[in-house]
Formats: sequence, C-alpha cells, structure tokens
Amino acid sequence: MEVAIVLVFILGYLGITLEHSLKIDKLVPALLMMAIAWILVALGLDGFENWFDSNNSALVDGFKSLPLHDVDELHELNEHSYAHSKMGWLEHTLLHHFGKTSEILFFLVGAMTIVEIIDHFDGFETIKNFVKTKKKKTLLWIVCILGFILSAIIDNLTATIVLITILRKLVPDAKLRMYYAGMIIIAANAGGAWSPIGDVTTTMLWMQKKVSAVGLMEYLIVPSIVCMALPTLVATMLPVFKGEFETGEADGHKANPKGPMMMYLGLFLIVLVPVIKTFTHLPPYVGMMFSLGFFSLVAEAVSARQFSLSNPNGMPDVHGGHANSPTFKALSRIEMPSILFFLGILMTVAALESLGLIFNFGKSVSASIPENLFVSLLGVGSAVVDNVPLVAASMGMFQHAEDHEIWHFIAYAAGTGGSMLIIGSAAGVVAMGMEKISFFWYLKNIAWLALLGYLAGAGVFLAFFS
Repeated sequence: MEVAIVLVFILGYLGITLEHSLKIDKLVPALLMMAIAWILVALGLDGFENWFDSNNSALVDGFKSLPLHDVDELHELNEHSYAHSKMGWLEHTLLHHFGKTSEILFFLVGAMTIVEIIDHFDGFETIKNFVKTKKKKTLLWIVCILGFILSAIIDNLTATIVLITILRKLVPDAKLRMYYAGMIIIAANAGGAWSPIGDVTTTMLWMQKKVSAVGLMEYLIVPSIVCMALPTLVATMLPVFKGEFETGEADGHKANPKGPMMMYLGLFLIVLVPVIKTFTHLPPYVGMMFSLGFFSLVAEAVSARQFSLSNPNGMPDVHGGHANSPTFKALSRIEMPSILFFLGILMTVAALESLGLIFNFGKSVSASIPENLFVSLLGVGSAVVDNVPLVAASMGMFQHAEDHEIWHFIAYAAGTGGSMLIIGSAAGVVAMGMEKISFFWYLKNIAWLALLGYLAGAGVFLAFFS
C-alpha cells in the first residue's frame, strides 16, 4: 500500500507541474491526491508496520502489534487513549496535521484579506509616488529594493503583482517591462526568504517552530540582500537598462485620499503579527486575526463615512449591507484556489510523513550526503518542483532544534532557488501570466542572474554559519 500512496503523490504532483499543458488548475490534482492518499492509508492501516508520531518526531514503538480498533473501554478514560489502537493513531494524527495546516491557511487568509482591503482603498498607488526618475538603471534599483522590502511584509506573490501593476503605468514598452518583471521575481523571492511572513515556506517553518522570527532575520538578512543586490548590480550593466525610458500617459484615475493611511496602517498591522507572537507565545494566526479584525473595523468606519458623504439621502443597500463593505469585497477576491492547493499539498505530505516514509528517507539522506549539500540541491529542485511540498517534506526529514542553521538554510534555498526558472515560484508564475513571459525567454535572459544571486547568497550563508 505504501507504493500505491507514493505513486498517487507522484501522479498528483505531475498533474500540478503540467497544469498549463493540461489546462486544469493545480488545486484539482492537489485535492484529489490528498483525499486518495488518506483513503489508501485508512484502507491499508492494518498492514502498516510503521507510524510516525509527529509530536515526538519518532516512530511509534510496537505499532505493528497494535489492534486495528481499541477493544478496552477503560482506555477511553486515558488521556492518550488513541495510542492503544491503529485507528486511534490515525484519527489523532489526521486531526493533528489538519490543525497545523489550518493554522497556516487561516494565517494566509488573514494576510491576503488585509492586502485586498489596502488595494480596495488604492493604497498601493502610494508606491507609484516613490518613482521620480526616468533613468532605467535607477528605476531598476527602485523596483528591486521595493520588491525586496514589500515581499518581506505582504509576501512575494503579492509584492510582484503590486509592482508589475505599477510598472504598467510607468513603462509602456512591454519588452522592457519583461526585464523589469524578471528582476522583480528575483528581488521578491529574496525578500520573502528572510521574513516569517514573506513566503509560504518561511511561514510554515515559523509556525511549526523550526525557526523564530528574530532568528530568521538574523541568519538570512545578509544572504538575502546579496541574493537580490548582486543580480541587480550585474543587470545594470546590460544594454537593456541603459539610458532613459518613456513614461506612460496618466490614466486619469483619481486616487482615494485614504489610500496612503490605509496602506501604512495595513502594513504596520501585518508586521505587528510576529511581535504579538514573540510576546504572547500564541500561534501566529491569532495575531493575524487580531490585525485583520482591527483593520476591518477601521476600513468599515472609513467606508461608512465615505458612503454617508456620497449618499446624503441614505438610500438602502440592496445587497444586505455588504455591497459597500471593503472586508466582504476583499474576502471575495482572495486566492481561494491557492488556499485549497496548500491544503492538498500539506495534507498529502502529512500522509507520507505519517507512514514514516519521509522520516526514513531523511535518515538515508543524512547518512549518504552532507546536509548542506542536500539543502543546496533542494534549492535547485525548487526551481522545478513547487517549494511548498519540498519544505513540508524536509520538516519531517530532520529532527534539529528550533533555529538550527539547517532550517534557515532550507528557508533560504527553497525561497530563492525558485527564481532560477519562471515556473519555480508563485511570483514567477504570476509575472509569467501578467506580462506574457515565455519559459525560454526567462531561461535565456533572467535565469543566469537568478543562479548567480542564489549561489552568492548561499556562499555567504555557509561562510557565516557552516
């Protein structure tokens, strides 16, 4: 049965990788392989010899000899009654992994909603005012630095969308924008690697207590800066970034006067989440829900005032009070397919971990090659394979303490390695769609810069912490 479950994972992952060719959204194979994998686990439960206890990061002693169901009613009074049967272990483990996965998903929902509320008030238009130049080289540094900073706060995917949207208003030349978009991918992925809220993988490591927010910044801020700055410096020497660019015509759109205030407040509340976690030791999603609740309250108050001023006659809302609510509008626009995709991926990897497959594979890897070499290769692999399952699997392979350097190296490698191919990161995929960038164009013009940055940053990390 283990072979069948691994085969389901491989076929499902193949479907995810080929989503553009198959024209099927990646959430479909992700959800199918998750459900099928756990169904197969349940059907073959009585024949499994190993089971992995995620709480203690060790295989369960004597699992093979346990009965399928608990036949001793006295065990119901035992705090650990699940440990007396295989079905008890299955139910306990499934609930454990679903709980941990839900923490990550609700955290992402909160962050996405705050970003959408900011966008509702045209808050990101404020960033456009930072650009006061017509020099291509200067604009390159501006967008890369902004991408690096923004991605650490609002995640690399959202930062890429925001900056490319702004670029469309500044640079009408589509071919030139492709080069800028490619560099934004590198900068956004580098910026997301050193922040606990900058990338899904760093959020996973942070919420699973593999890294701390302070430790992540301490270990990765310098390597990440090198990963962004070196390719940007080299790119400024390319002919395409010489001279000045022609600016686009003003679109005549009147910016929301509350935009700057809402942007700064929203970004502050997102940054506040790690602070709340550090001082209260509560799971990060609690702080994110506080930030979302407070920000929604402000947004509702601002919208109610604006609606009252623009509608002095007090006409009733035909949509049950939700039509002018920025919170409800934001919730309708968040990336639910991405949320369901992460659910499918993380729970599928949890099924493989529960059978001890990942744990045993990790022991084999540790015995055959150095851990740093394995993590370096993991970064290269993340350019081809989505980094979420790679990081999820690696968390089951290694049993090091929190803030061990290997966890930080995994965060760096998985976060920045995806820049080497345009399909290797969420930022790359969204840029690919927005600017119609082809796989081979990126491979020819941007990939070598991303590889240069990845190797330089990895070298700095290993020089400091190896």
